[in-house]
Amino acid sequence: MTSPDLPSTTSSVWDDGHGPHFPALDADVRADLCVIGLGASGLSAVLEARALGASVIGLDATVTAGGAAGSNGGILRAGLAKFHHEAVAAYGRERAAALYRLTAAEIDRAVRDTPVAVRRTGNLRVAADPAEWADCAAQLAALRADGVAAEERDTPFGRGVFVPADAAVQPLARGRALARRAVEAGAVLHEWTRVGSFSGTEVRTPRACVRCGAVVVAVDGGLEHVLPALRGRVRTTRLQMLATEPDPAVQISSPMSSRFGYDYWQQLPDGRIALGGGRDRAMDREWDAPAVPSDEIQSYLEGVLRERIGSRAQVTHRWAARVAYSTSGLPVLAEVETGVWATGAYNGTGNLMGALCGRAAAQLACGMPSAFAAVLDGSASRPDAC
Repeated sequence: MTSPDLPSTTSSVWDDGHGPHFPALDADVRADLCVIGLGASGLSAVLEARALGASVIGLDATVTAGGAAGSNGGILRAGLAKFHHEAVAAYGRERAAALYRLTAAEIDRAVRDTPVAVRRTGNLRVAADPAEWADCAAQLAALRADGVAAEERDTPFGRGVFVPADAAVQPLARGRALARRAVEAGAVLHEWTRVGSFSGTEVRTPRACVRCGAVVVAVDGGLEHVLPALRGRVRTTRLQMLATEPDPAVQISSPMSSRFGYDYWQQLPDGRIALGGGRDRAMDREWDAPAVPSDEIQSYLEGVLRERIGSRAQVTHRWAARVAYSTSGLPVLAEVETGVWATGAYNGTGNLMGALCGRAAAQLACGMPSAFAAVLDGSASRPDAC
């Protein structure tokens, strides 16, 4: 049943309407590299390619950071999509620890490069029940075993694991800041430019063609539709969120997650609450669903807002985004055909992993080695050169 205060807007709470705007591509151009998708991963690829001296054209079917890159939960949690003890079990301690260190360093980089968008708040995972607390305790032990500063903490929302080096981000502000930096660095960006077909040497759009030396496809949600070769390895789902007016009666000091990461929330500096999750309540119906909020999940989220968080604030925003998950739990970073490098399927953790993968894709597409790619695929475990 639809909530009585369902607002008419489906824009995210992050959108203040003040982003940069770039024209659609309307004439043939040439570049060393063409990047398809201007979310965090695509913009990171653009910036890295410019740092390597390559000329770059970036294209997006809608607007810069217009998908999940600019409308996610705004949490910078170091590590992989799996909690650290699960990652150690799945990928081995050395590899999992190396990837954890790389994502932790990426938070430092985000703080340095886009300070206007990042707050060093820490991050808390709170247990919903005793079974989840047992899992939290295993996570805490694994983090400490690898030298990560983490602590047990009791809160009004439950007992949990707190990692002080994690952060909160305004994801759309960060994406727009990266876009401005890319243009200042000499890249050319085009919005509202839908790609029709592409190869490693040519990208065709309805009105123009980009001839290039290589292509990076930096798409998360819908990646398997853009690159059918990835079907079976990648699958897209919908994530939903809502946000409230400022609520001075609730105090949430850092982003939080619960129910094994299926629910997550934070309070913005102005007191508004942003809350997402509930995908497991309708898992089959969320796969490949459009980026439109559903009554079913929105009603569940409002229940979490009222009962778990204890807020009575008016809901002002409800929105959804599409993200991709991989069968391995690791992101895709691969040359899918000659000269075409793909990155995506960040398993819901694209704020950090997307940037790392985007830079690595640009390095590989420009004929350079990538230390991060070697760590990701398990052929190396030392991130010294990343």
